[in-house]
Amino acid sequence: MITALAGGVGAARLLRGLVQVVPAAELTAIVNTADDMVYCGLYIAPDLDTVTRTLAGTFNEVKGYGVADDTWTVLTALGQLGGDTWFELGDQDLATHLFRSRRLDQGHPLSQVTAELAAAAGIAVRLLPVTDDPLRTRVRLQAGEEVSFQEYFAKLRHAVPVASIRFEGADVATPAPGVLDAVEQAELVIVCPSNPLLSIDPLLAVPGLRAQLASRRDRIVAVSPIVGGRAIKGPADRLLAELGFESSAAGVAAYYAPWVGTLVVDDVDAALAPRVEAAGLRCVVTDTMMTSPERSAALAAVVVDAGGLDARPLGRVN
Repeated sequence: MITALAGGVGAARLLRGLVQVVPAAELTAIVNTADDMVYCGLYIAPDLDTVTRTLAGTFNEVKGYGVADDTWTVLTALGQLGGDTWFELGDQDLATHLFRSRRLDQGHPLSQVTAELAAAAGIAVRLLPVTDDPLRTRVRLQAGEEVSFQEYFAKLRHAVPVASIRFEGADVATPAPGVLDAVEQAELVIVCPSNPLLSIDPLLAVPGLRAQLASRRDRIVAVSPIVGGRAIKGPADRLLAELGFESSAAGVAAYYAPWVGTLVVDDVDAALAPRVEAAGLRCVVTDTMMTSPERSAALAAVVVDAGGLDARPLGRVN
């Protein structure tokens, strides 16, 4: 069994590759929920939806969120009424959020509702929210105001400097059913190329998970989300710098060193390999640009091989 720590587009693309080189039924993804919010009365789970839709082949690659070929009739009408439209929701998108919100209101935990949505999408990968409890990223801006993650990311377009980040509810959250077992029983744990501060740290903030990961350090392979000093997507490079960390693959190595054993870095960062190894991690250098399903699969094969497992082409399966 392989377990992946996931959040956002980078994680979804690596998972898209992993299902081409290992059986999907042997994959578990523990997904960030600290980006979740209630908007227009609906429970929105952006990272879970991004992973689900990418694996189902319905993700809107043009917009970078939502459902491919969606329509925007409801959002347009809401705007005409003077409603809040800064967080864009397509019509098919709304159907997912309506279903999820209704099931949660009926008392079902997020992990169960996530499994139902994955099954409806025909996905064999096991998707686990990191917790069923409320967990929310709060971002303190350098101007002094504290905002939710989505206000920072979508409303402010992550264009404002950040002073600190905290994870509200982490102290009382418990891992969702199956999360700790998925780490303990995995032959390999993969840290997807997600934002270390906004996508991976929320997972580690849930009590018990960091310690469980540290105990499996030699079986953990991470992919650097920083290439040539820049984030492939999103504000990871700026956030690292703003919060006092080095924005480079070597900086990621230092940040992950206490609980990650191997770091995969892009070819352009080959010169940083000695610094990665000096931080106490094995270093694997390869092409990490997942601009197509084929390149995602090629990277996934390298990651699996770096973990000592057998990667083999399986074709396009979910």
